Amino acid sequence: MRYSKISGIGHHVPETIITNEYLSTIMDTNDAWITERTGIKERRWINPDKDTVANMAAKASRMALQRAGLTEKDVEFIVFATITSDYYFPGSGVLLQRELGLEGIGALDIKNACSGFIYALSIADQFIKSGMYKTILVVGAEIQSSALDVSDRGRNTAVIFGDGAGAVVLRPSDKPGILSTHLHADGRFAEELYVKDPGGSRPNKERQPEQILDTSGFKVHMNGNQVFKHAVVRFMEVINEALAANNMKKEDIDLLVPHQANLRISQYIQEKLSLRDDQVYNNIMRYGNTTAASIPIAMSEAWAEGKIKENDVICLAAFGSGFTWASALIRW
Repeated sequence: MRYSKISGIGHHVPETIITNEYLSTIMDTNDAWITERTGIKERRWINPDKDTVANMAAKASRMALQRAGLTEKDVEFIVFATITSDYYFPGSGVLLQRELGLEGIGALDIKNACSGFIYALSIADQFIKSGMYKTILVVGAEIQSSALDVSDRGRNTAVIFGDGAGAVVLRPSDKPGILSTHLHADGRFAEELYVKDPGGSRPNKERQPEQILDTSGFKVHMNGNQVFKHAVVRFMEVINEALAANNMKKEDIDLLVPHQANLRISQYIQEKLSLRDDQVYNNIMRYGNTTAASIPIAMSEAWAEGKIKENDVICLAAFGSGFTWASALIRW
């Protein structure tokens, strides 16, 4: 039977570090408030003169390819997860293809927010298993800083988000690598965490004032209580679903890499699963919430630090806008 396996992983984050102390100079907030509620101490924001979603993704992809012993020319397909593509359309998948100097290969864009990378990984897994492709780049990348309202009005969300990119190379294997993936959604709660505009469902006369005349950035609406309440339930459900599908128990997890949304959520999951600190990887304190990029960035750092080793069982889990939630169980 044909399986798929991660053969290389990489990431890239912008150089500019934005600390909580800096944010306290431009809005009414402070380090203690941010740390207590989110666990975030700093995040990376782009330099608009040189960073794009696509070129950050290209840097992460080249690192992943190098670690896999491959080159750009080996890539046969791209699955790109982002909610902050460089253009309204086309998606950033084709821009990454251009950055890598490729021609003619397909590029698929995924817009599932914080669950986007696992959705993308699941899709790539099916393509490898079917025999359609042998080498697929799976990417999560976001630039969120350029759309944040960094005034007092937007502080509840502005302090959370960061920029960055992560990528993995998926290849065929005769042994199971991606053991299973599990994808879910519940659109009843779509408006609990969303950005309404630019949206195609309003007449131009309604959209123009918000999109053209208002320069304060996208308006992120987040019902934090609802998101937290649903996240802690769905995280546990989808992790247990992955374990059950593979006849495993929580004791079989060598490393849990959750989406980096809120340190309190990760700590709650860790407690419920009775995992040690060295069994859960968190880097939200350094990067904030990088949405679709958070899991591959965390995995890349964990691998580089020697915390992911051959034959380890790695569990990925995410919850976010949609609501969507997903998990993947991996044998490294």
